[in-house]
Order: sequence, then structure tokens, then C-alpha cells
Amino acid sequence: MTTSPAANTAPSPVPPASRASRLLHPDPTVRRLARITLLNTVGSGLSLSVGVLFFTRHLGLSAAQLGLALTAAGLCGVVASVPAGRAADRWGTRPILVTLVALTGLGTAGYTAVDGYPVFVALACVVAAADRGAAAVRNALYAEVLPADKRVAGRAYLRVVTNVGLCLGTGVGAIALQIDARPGYLAAILADAASYLVVAVMFLRLPVPGKGAAATRGAREAREVREVRGAGAVGGPQRRPGRERNPALRDGPFLLVTVLSSVLALQFAVLEVGIPLWIVQQTDAPRITVAATLVVNTVLVIAFQVRATRGIEHPSAAARACGRAGLILAASCLVIALAHGARTELAAVVVLAGVALQAVGEVLGQAGTWALSYDLAGEQAHGAYQGVFNAGSAAALMIGPAVVSTAVIGHGLIGWAALGALFAAAGLAMGPAVRWAARRGPAARA
Repeated sequence: MTTSPAANTAPSPVPPASRASRLLHPDPTVRRLARITLLNTVGSGLSLSVGVLFFTRHLGLSAAQLGLALTAAGLCGVVASVPAGRAADRWGTRPILVTLVALTGLGTAGYTAVDGYPVFVALACVVAAADRGAAAVRNALYAEVLPADKRVAGRAYLRVVTNVGLCLGTGVGAIALQIDARPGYLAAILADAASYLVVAVMFLRLPVPGKGAAATRGAREAREVREVRGAGAVGGPQRRPGRERNPALRDGPFLLVTVLSSVLALQFAVLEVGIPLWIVQQTDAPRITVAATLVVNTVLVIAFQVRATRGIEHPSAAARACGRAGLILAASCLVIALAHGARTELAAVVVLAGVALQAVGEVLGQAGTWALSYDLAGEQAHGAYQGVFNAGSAAALMIGPAVVSTAVIGHGLIGWAALGALFAAAGLAMGPAVRWAARRGPAARA
């Protein structure tokens, strides 16, 4: 039976619908990117939850072999970021991104057919290179499809979606862990591989402005931003891709910001490696606290990442956000260190308080460094700039576990204090780096 619009409207549960709609981003492009991100990260969460056990228990790799392979793969990821970003400037972000994402999916599927250690190492290097290269190109794609004043907020929203997707994928992966059988592990890894292939198709169908339109829009937005910010605005030299070897590698202020951002990125190794080791080996907190730290971090990032991007439209504001992030991360290190020697319940509370501080520093630092990675880049060479910036992040992810575990387990309280001082120094140094960029920017453009 049909009903009239009026009859339909009166009893309609409008409040629940409006509450649901508030969870969706108002920009249709960001919504499309969110769907892509959610699918990709659910697959990644599946693979991350079962990967180590699959490689060690069913492929027969020792812990030392796996560690060596992952280190080599991490190095390949660092090296691949720069040429991947440069290729995106020359041949377009979308075709390069689709190729790299598809290659990552095929390589992930290849893990299920590995029959020897040398093959595993080679495959891990290919997958890591393609994945990190895709990350750099994906960030450059955001610069093409999103307006300049919406990029950082859009990335913050996508990062929230990333955390949600990883949680969902890890939860599903727990089923495979509970089954603890080769077919379950194979299914999880193949599902991750399939997600990459579907994501490649989704990126292929994503509307991307042509080079001419993107360049015109970029130049217009850059001009408008300079007019709003005044003569002291910053921004990398506006070069045409292909005319020089790599503009980002010749941009001193941008390289310094990349290094400082990489230092701040060591916080992820603190959360994933340093804190678990500290809890288990140096405190009386129950081991379940390790899982609780991840829950606390994830919930706080989901709740506050988008809010953290507000008010950092100007590079100087982004630099101040990084400075606050460095100080908060330093404070979190000192709080976590205080758990040593505390009673069981108190040690757990202290660690969780430190993790809460770390999450606040994380969302501020991510928002600030994202803004600077775009604001200090040449508008027509985002691939090159994001490639270099992503290489710094990949390097931090590669060396972070070794640096943090050495500091925490090797030197205890002094190690935590040294880590805190490093975070504080990196965050506070962002201000001078941005001022250097402001002095250099107008002369370089001239």
C-alpha cells in the first residue's frame, strides 16, 4: 500500500537519521575516500592480526629471520617513497596509485604461495615498496582532489576512518587467531589482498581533475592563500615537474620539517613497542594493560583527531601545534616512567594516563605535520614533496622499534627522559623551521 508524503513524513524517525548523518563527512569526495579507506584498513587489520603467527608458525620462519626480512622491507619502503612521488608528478597520481595498490594486493596474495626464505624476503620488499610508495602518492592525490583549505581536515577524517577500519579488521582477525589453523590464516591474508585489488578499482573510478585544471586551481588557491596570509606566507617554490631533478630534495626548510616530523613519528614506536615492553618487563601492571593502552589510544584519536585540525590553517599555527605536541609527548614519557615501582593497580592507572597524554600529543602532532607537508610544498609538485615527507615517516617506522626499545629497556627512567627531551626539542624546533621557510619562500618564488 502506498502512502502520501505527508503520512510518510509525520511519523518518520528524523532524529536518529540526523544523528547518523552527522557521522558522514559533508564533502562527497571525502566520503568516497572514506569508503576506500575503510575497505583498505579492514583488510590491513586482518593481515596485521595474523601475519606474524602465519609467517612464524606456518611458513616456518624464526623470529630472527622475520625481523631481518621486515627490516629489509622497511628500508625498501623508505627508498621507494621518493621515486613514487616523483612518478606521480610526471605521469599522474591516479595511474601510479592504482598500479602500486594493485601491486601491493598481488604481492600480499603471493605470501600464501611462498616456499622459501629468499622468496619471502624478496616478496616482502616488493610489498613494502609498493605500499609505502602508494602512501606517498595517495597523499599527493588528496592535494589534487581536495581544496587547499580542506586537505588537513579531510585527512583527519580519513585517519579516524583508518582507526575504525583497523579495529574492525583486527576484530575479525581474532577469529582466525582463535581457530589457529592454516586455512583461517590463508583466508585472512587473501581477504586483505582482495581488498587492495578492489581499492585499486575504486581509485580508478575516483574523479581526479586533469593536470591543467589541477594546476590552475592550485595556482589560484595558492594566490588566495598568500593574499589571506600576507607577504610572509610560506610555500615551496612553484616549479614545473620534470624540469628539475626533484624540487623537494633541494628545499632546505621542507627537509628540516620532514626530519622533525619523523622524530615526532617515533611516538608510534613508543605506543606499539616501548610501552608494551615497559609494562611487561619493568612494571607490576597486569599484562592486560597492554591491550588497554591500544584501546585508550584508538578511542581518543577517533574522538579528537578532526577537532585537532581546527585553527591550524596558517603554517605558524601548525608549527605551534607541533610544539605543543612535542611537550605533551615529553610529559607522557615522564608519566609512563613513573609506573616503575608502583603497585599493580596504580602502575596500570599511571601507564594509561601516560597513554592518554600520548594520544593528545599524537593528534596535535599529526594535524600540524600534515598541514606543513602541504603548506610548504610546491603546488605543482605535491608528488615529489609527499614522496620525501613519506620517506621520512617510513624511516621513523623502520628505526623506531630499535631506538625506543634500546632507550626504554636499556636505560629505563633515563631512557624515557631522553625520549621526552627528543620529542620536546623536535616539536619546539618546528617554529624556527617554519620561519626559515617564510624567509626563503618569497625569494625562491622570485
